[in-house]
Amino acid sequence: MTTEPPPGSGGGEPPEDDPFRKRPPQQPPQGSPYDAPQGPQGPQGPYGGGAGQPPPPGGGPYGGGPYGGDPYGGDPYGGRPTDPLAGMPPLAESGRRTLARIIDMVIVFIVVTLLAWAFGVAQYTMNADKIEFGKTFGRELLAVILYVAYDTVLTARSGRTLGKKWLGMRVADLDNGATPSVQTSLIRALVLWVPFAFCCACLWTAICGGWSYFDKPYKQGLHDKAAKTVVVSTG
Repeated sequence: MTTEPPPGSGGGEPPEDDPFRKRPPQQPPQGSPYDAPQGPQGPQGPYGGGAGQPPPPGGGPYGGGPYGGDPYGGDPYGGRPTDPLAGMPPLAESGRRTLARIIDMVIVFIVVTLLAWAFGVAQYTMNADKIEFGKTFGRELLAVILYVAYDTVLTARSGRTLGKKWLGMRVADLDNGATPSVQTSLIRALVLWVPFAFCCACLWTAICGGWSYFDKPYKQGLHDKAAKTVVVSTG
């Protein structure tokens, strides 16, 4: 009787769909490092030298610290990284983030203006008797729907709006570096765009996005904090 599994029953874990997702740290080989064979100079130490010799200057045998720490910032036995940013690209500069946001605002503003003109939803109309504020609300509602949809769809699809794509950035989940889910992207977009469209556009943009200039250590805007995301460089 054979002990081999039937074809197709094994094969290991399937590859991750998200190419940006952080990979777990590599596991060190099994067995004790003190089981190395005897050499002409006496027993070999755990780092390839004689017994009792210090580790080589380049670090441990697994690419991390001098005592075998992994390069992702975790413990030497393959534990989870202690730093959420370990294994991710560097954080994007706040200045580039601001420029990308301005590009996105201009793109959506043009679309809102064209649709408002096409459907007769002007910002307001005035005559000698009244001001029609209903049209103002209609334009703002159209704006918030388009801004939220634009940000949510593109962020959930690739982590990048057009502005971020052109300037070499993307949004990533803080805990694992993956592209945000639709739910996470929606939360992020709502926090960013609803106050912008309905009440305090300039002030809220300055506070929400400008928060990343002072936030430590992750350079998060208020919308990033709400969604638990960061913005990292892609090039």
